[in-house]
Amino acid sequence: MKIGVLALQGDFDAHRRRIEELGAEVVLVKKPEQLDGIDGLVIPGGESSTFLKLLGEEGFAKLRDYVRVKPVFGTCAGAILLAAEVENPKQAGLGALDITIRRNAYGRQLDSSIREGHLGKDPIEMVFIRAPKIERIGEGVEVVATEGCDPVMVRKGKTLAATFHPELSDDPKVHQYFLDLVANGRHAR
Repeated sequence: MKIGVLALQGDFDAHRRRIEELGAEVVLVKKPEQLDGIDGLVIPGGESSTFLKLLGEEGFAKLRDYVRVKPVFGTCAGAILLAAEVENPKQAGLGALDITIRRNAYGRQLDSSIREGHLGKDPIEMVFIRAPKIERIGEGVEVVATEGCDPVMVRKGKTLAATFHPELSDDPKVHQYFLDLVANGRHAR
């Protein structure tokens, strides 16, 4: 299995290490044409508006086409990019998930925290850094993980988004969940 990690900014290397530890080959994606040979893609955290700038129109269009047909996992800023609607401020999204997400909803960098949430029924450590909040979940979008009453990881078909940073935790469950999604070929929307 070959997994791409969008390597334009953010802590893409932590995702690379985790995915390699779990036995998959990783391609650090820096150019749109690199999307062609991968089985799934991770869009890491960072600054979503900077991702848009660095992708440019051609890269954004290629990424939009990719997320429609292949498994994708977005964390933090990656989750923002996958959303249909982005607030605080409004910005373009890929529309892969029918969710409304609010940027920086948990506060500034100083308000970052480590919390315990649940992946299904299993407890899991969650690292929140200037995290967005999922404010609306559309039809067909399933909540996969929660922190308190808040949905913090959602899925529809082959598309997965988390508002926290699983790559900064020692627990590999979230990345394994994505790799299982890719391996099982769950391409239903």
